[in-house]
Amino acid sequence: MKSIYNFSAGPAILPAAVIQQAQEEMRDWRGAGMSVMEMSHRSKAFIAMAQQAEADIRDLMAIPDHYRVLFLQGGASTQFAAVPLNLFNATKNQADYYLTGAWSKKAIAEAKRYGQIHVVADTSAQKFTTLPAPGSVKVSPDAAYVHYTPNETIQGVEFHTIPDTGDVPLVADMSSNILSRPIDVSQFGIIYAGAQKNIGPAGLTLVIIRDDLIGKAAENVPAMLNYATHVKAGSMYNTPPTYAWYIAGLVFQWLKAQGGLPKMAEINQRKAAALYAAIDQSDFYHNPVEPTYRSWMNVPFTLTDDTLDAPFLQQASDHGLETLKGHRSIGGMRASIYNAMPEAGVQALIEFMSEFERTHG
Repeated sequence: MKSIYNFSAGPAILPAAVIQQAQEEMRDWRGAGMSVMEMSHRSKAFIAMAQQAEADIRDLMAIPDHYRVLFLQGGASTQFAAVPLNLFNATKNQADYYLTGAWSKKAIAEAKRYGQIHVVADTSAQKFTTLPAPGSVKVSPDAAYVHYTPNETIQGVEFHTIPDTGDVPLVADMSSNILSRPIDVSQFGIIYAGAQKNIGPAGLTLVIIRDDLIGKAAENVPAMLNYATHVKAGSMYNTPPTYAWYIAGLVFQWLKAQGGLPKMAEINQRKAAALYAAIDQSDFYHNPVEPTYRSWMNVPFTLTDDTLDAPFLQQASDHGLETLKGHRSIGGMRASIYNAMPEAGVQALIEFMSEFERTHG
């Protein structure tokens, strides 16, 4: 089997140990005589597995008891609609949003279908290469919630502090940086994340929601978009994405074995610092993001001569460095270095970049 390092933004690399365990359990899950893919989500075995996954992520993230954890479908894009549908009501039909990149832009466009959206921070004039300074954004005390995207996967900008929204619930799309470091869950009303970057395979969506925000949806909100539906049914109102849920559980156990989120934060910060240093020390490569707000997870960069983009990508692939092409809206390159990307993979990329510069600079 060809050995590669996969720098895809998502679906993304999974821990090798998780892939190995899933392979071993593919046909016969722990003596059940069947694969998890074939197992009823109502069976005692699957329910026990699901409960263990929830217990593990609660432990990893130190999730308080007055928060529910939901394992849903539909991706983060479905949550762009679910959040306003659940939090808007007859007296509060407006929300504040940060516009800091492509994904927050999509969240805003969807939320506008359901109520009044006030953009309280907009970095589009800076081409989404920076973020508002901590404490500089004023939110409305009458807002139903404040929404932001802590890490913009495409632009490679990341909040390294949590916005203070006072008594207004803070909602975060953490699809691309969840589980990358410890956070204080109690500072949020809702956290949601597509699984395909730091949690597991595509098809699963994690939602963490505070109890007092459940049960506020209007009667005409579809059952599948109503958080109360899924809380009452234990995330099993309909058939859940069982195999993705199982893999996520393996990832949670792997994270605990690595030393938990404090240890992952150390590794992730070290990986990002090494890659940014290699870019900054070169006149051949460039990262456009203001250093204070650079992402630990997604590192976009360009070559001074963009005619070399195609040779760079081909030769990188020849060296086992895959999926480095930047998003079509940005161009250049992008290295996504999520939890499962080992430091050896980042070092291999740095060494290739140095050699490519030496031979093409």
